[in-house]
Formats: sequence, structure tokens, C-alpha cells
Amino acid sequence: MSGLELDIALDLPGFRLEVSQSFAPTGLTAVFGPSGSGKSSLLRVIAGLEARAQGRVGFDGQLWQEPGRFVAPHRRAIGYVFQDARLFAHLTVAGNLAYAERRARRAGRAPDRPGIVAALGLEGLLTRRPSGLSGGEAQRVAMARALMTAPRLLLMDEPLSALDDAAKGAILPYIEAIRDGMQVPVIYVSHSVSEVARLAHHIVMLEAGQVRRAGPAQDILSDPAAAPAFGIRAAGSVLRAKVLAHHDDGLSELTVAGGRLLVPGFAAAIGAEVRVRIAAQDVILSRSRPEGLSALNVLEGELTDLRQGQGPGVMVRLRMGADQDVLARITQRSARALSLAPGQRCFAVIKSLSIAPLDVGGSGAV
Repeated sequence: MSGLELDIALDLPGFRLEVSQSFAPTGLTAVFGPSGSGKSSLLRVIAGLEARAQGRVGFDGQLWQEPGRFVAPHRRAIGYVFQDARLFAHLTVAGNLAYAERRARRAGRAPDRPGIVAALGLEGLLTRRPSGLSGGEAQRVAMARALMTAPRLLLMDEPLSALDDAAKGAILPYIEAIRDGMQVPVIYVSHSVSEVARLAHHIVMLEAGQVRRAGPAQDILSDPAAAPAFGIRAAGSVLRAKVLAHHDDGLSELTVAGGRLLVPGFAAAIGAEVRVRIAAQDVILSRSRPEGLSALNVLEGELTDLRQGQGPGVMVRLRMGADQDVLARITQRSARALSLAPGQRCFAVIKSLSIAPLDVGGSGAV
């Protein structure tokens, strides 16, 4: 299967959206950028909801748009999840799903209703109306309704932006279930670094309507040059890990490249593969293995890159082995005091409690 192919332009207030980009045919691609960068407009172009857009849109060998040709939105077999749930208020949850299923079957597609209901945990909600749902529950129903159209491509436009952290934490595993189990490529718009780090296989970085960078999520997240675009305080890296143990003191122990990692306890089977986001500002560096610290995590790696930004900070990248990196943000003064240089062995010190619950999730083969 070939993926989404775009070569489009759209005039927007204050700037022009111009994207010429190939998207991966599988997995979850995050379109990341600041508010007003054209992310939502890009999804609307893909879905056929921006008739003013010029250029070409194709997916899996089928042209949806080119000069003289325009495939209507309902014929593109796209599922769309908006920032707000947009459920039919007069229908129950089951009724909302049935509406989408009828559309799919009229088009000759057969959704897996039991599988979708189970994957989104909707068994106990089917008789409720939207007015009786929490924000997180409503978004789960919206995601299920989009999947009930048996889409070839799923678009998600900041589906967690209206939820608090607790609701986000509850719904993220369901998005991971879609990503890993539904065999449908996902394009996920967000300006949240933590969501992108937890969910994405690939990243397209958008700024003022232009693609600034695109590639595998792990490469971009761990690149010091990309840190300013993510925000210095939000920049960080993602490590692949495996659950080793859950301890009685409320910590879970993971094996990662470079050592072991203790994080706040979370629910996962022993042996499960997960991904862990580590913020660069939460990492302390040492040239020798430190002792007598309250911090529980010390990972060893090779310094591969130092990049000075504006102000007093330096972004440092350590290679932990197996193509996994940790970013650390330290001061220029600290870098000079440690005489840091590429090729040195260094130790990254990470407090367990600096890793938030939202920073640990299913691996999804990052």
C-alpha cells in the first residue's frame, strides 16, 4: 500500500499553506506545530473540505484531487475525529455507531463493530445519550464512530485538546489501541509534545504553512536542532523500554538501553514493551558515575552532539546504544566546567518522579 501523497497550496489569513509531502502508509504520523500553523487546514484539505485548495491529493494509488478532478469527501473513505466530539445528540451511543456503520455498508465496506466497541471500551455506554457522557467518554465514542465507517485513513484533529490531564491519561491507551490494532494509518494533529512523543511513529513539523522537517519520530525528538521547535522546556527524547518489575513502593522498573529505569508505577504486564519520554530539562550530566544521590536513575552513554542555542543553555545528546538517545539541557557554564566534547562517556541522572504518568505508554514500535 502506498501512503498519502500531497502537493497542495491554500491561501489562509496571513500566510499560505504549501505542503509537498509523502506520508508513511502505516502507523501514526503526527502533524506538529504551533497554533495557527495550518495543521487543521491541512487535514481539511486531505478530507476534501477545502474546495479552494489547489494541487494534488492522492492515497494508495487513487487520486482524490488534481486539476480537473475532485473526489467528494464522502467518497474518500476517511474517518475524521474533531477537537469536539460532534455526536448526534438525539441518538444513543449505539445509534451514533449504527449511523456510521450504515454509511460504510452502503459504500461496500464492513466495519468490525464488536472489535471497535471492545477496543474503545464502550460496552457500558451503548444506551447512553451524549448528554450523559463525560468529555473523555464522548471522544471515545467519536473515535469509535469514525472507525465504524471502515476508513482507509483516519484523521484526528487535536482530539485531546479539550480534556484535562486525568482525562487525557485515561483516553491515550485507547488511541494506542487504534494505532496498534486497527490496521489503518492515522494522521494526528497536535501541538502537545507529550502526545506526539507517546503516540507518533513519524512526525511532520509545520510552521506558518510550511513543512520544516519530517521523518521518524525518534530521530526528530532526539535531535538537538529540533528542540527550539518543540519548545526548550518541552523538548526531550523517547526511549524504548521493557517492563521488568512492579515494586511495592509504587515504582515500576524498566530495562532500557544504557541501564534500568525506575518510574512511577503504572499498569502493564511484565515483559510488555513501552516507550518513555524524558524531558531534556530533567536530565543532569556527570562525567563519572555519581554516588550518594537521591535520584534513582543513572544511564550511561556516549556524548554525540552539543548544540548551543540562544541564551545560556546547551542541548546535549547522549547515545545509549541501539540507536536510542537521551537529550539533556544544561548551561554553557556546566558544559565548560565538565569539558564536554563528542566521544566522551557520560552519565545521565534522571529523577524517577520527573517522569509523569502521561510520559509512559505502549511502545507502538517507535
